[in-house]
Amino acid sequence: MGKQIKVYVEGIGGVDIGEGSLLVDLSRQVFGKDYKKYLGARINNEVHHLRNEVQEGMYVKFLSNEEEDGFKIYTRTISAVFIMACKEIFPESTAKIEHFLGRGLYAELEEGHSISFGDIKNIKRKMREIVDRDIPIIREEVSKEVALSLFEEFGHEDKIRLYNTLEDESVQIYRMDDYLDRFHGYLAPSTGYVDVFDLKYYYPGAIILFPATDSNNKLPEFKEQKKLAKVFRDAKEWANILDLAYVGSLNEKILNGEIGEVIRISEALHEKKIAQIADMICEDDDINMILIAGPSSSGKTTFAERLAIHLKVNGKRPIGISIDDYFVNREDSPVNEDGEYDFESLEAIDLEQFNSDLVKLLEGEEIELPKYNFIKGIREKSGVKIRVDQDHPIIVEGIHALNPRLAAYIPEKNKFKIYISALTQLNIDAHNRISTTDTRLIRRTVRDYRYRGNDIFRTFELWSRVREGEEVNIFPYQEEADIMFDSALVYELAVLKKHVIPLLKQIDSSSIYYSEARMLLKFLSYFRDIEDEDIIPPNSILREFIGGADIDVH
Repeated sequence: MGKQIKVYVEGIGGVDIGEGSLLVDLSRQVFGKDYKKYLGARINNEVHHLRNEVQEGMYVKFLSNEEEDGFKIYTRTISAVFIMACKEIFPESTAKIEHFLGRGLYAELEEGHSISFGDIKNIKRKMREIVDRDIPIIREEVSKEVALSLFEEFGHEDKIRLYNTLEDESVQIYRMDDYLDRFHGYLAPSTGYVDVFDLKYYYPGAIILFPATDSNNKLPEFKEQKKLAKVFRDAKEWANILDLAYVGSLNEKILNGEIGEVIRISEALHEKKIAQIADMICEDDDINMILIAGPSSSGKTTFAERLAIHLKVNGKRPIGISIDDYFVNREDSPVNEDGEYDFESLEAIDLEQFNSDLVKLLEGEEIELPKYNFIKGIREKSGVKIRVDQDHPIIVEGIHALNPRLAAYIPEKNKFKIYISALTQLNIDAHNRISTTDTRLIRRTVRDYRYRGNDIFRTFELWSRVREGEEVNIFPYQEEADIMFDSALVYELAVLKKHVIPLLKQIDSSSIYYSEARMLLKFLSYFRDIEDEDIIPPNSILREFIGGADIDVH
């Protein structure tokens, strides 16, 4: 028997294990037959692959897919299984992991191939075979030269384009039997860890279903979101036309001096879509209330300002009403389960007063707008009186704007509802998607530091609560929208990068946010910098975060 060392496992205590053992060996020893519930480990606030070696005295927290980091590992691993299955069934095509749609992950085939109803059964059967074989997933570091040669051998042209634009000297790759790939982030130690999954027909692709963090290792229900799916499809078609589907192609345009045109086209597309929305509103004489909702850092404020300008072009004179001014007095605010005031709850708004004022305006009466005093925590009179008519549509922007209860007294025919979010059309490569949540977090981190006096630790601290509020107050109502607007700009991360990296580097291994900061830093390293910000127009949604806006968005 070899030398024994002692390590500490959260929830278990001290454990003796043989020197040279791997984290996966420790997991087997501690959890027995349940060891495959744990896909990775966190050590010193950093996520580790389970094939890393155990060290004397280390404190280990194993990660299940009920935790965010474990869920991400499950997502990547089941994606890898899907990719491998498609490669065996369709050797001449390439599987592409696109984006989340509800609680499922949408994927399809490139090279003009569609996934038929009959294909679903074959792919699912092949995925089950790969999972049941429990194929070891081996992570190794190779030189960039070797990686490029391997990528060429396996037909990963998108990865070749990416790494040809980067200065990395080495690349982390994964081997699974005879298959090789590159993933942003860790995978499980073997394919047998992701045995709970399903595949749903969603022409021309498929929806991969797997357990969510809150589903108790059961498959969540898939609810179709056809409007959101259409926005993603339109964004993908636009990106493909401009050869901007992957980061490698964006980097090439930055290095070749072509990024100015990319920025002009991206901004022109936003302008065109906002103008089209304004035209839709003005073509319907019944519409006199415009409701705008979206998750944090979607650019709602800039969008509302630009929409107002296009409405004025059409002869309208819009009036904005802030939902925040209808907060109940602080002492009457609802509290959350921690006993803290819950200002993101719909009950934090005086719905009776808000609806009463809207009805009066709709009927041609004059009202005095309230003004919420955030220092005193009370609603006061503002002295601002307004009256509206057909030429004065009311713009209401806020997280609850699509909730039917917000303006329940107003007939639906009088409302036009807009959902806005940064639905990133760019992927790292065919097998590595860019999280829309990560994009919004980067936007918010830059804006909070620049305009709200929040350091990155405060932004990260608030983020989980913000995300929980979105799941309750925003996402369930997004399909209520009459139209959706994608506020993402294909070039934005190459600009935001230099603003956020110094902030991310402030987070060291003593912080619980260290693993997330490390992952974002690695993610941003795939982008070449856009140094010249003067080419970004002053009315760009990006200006809401980096500054230099010609409209008041703060």
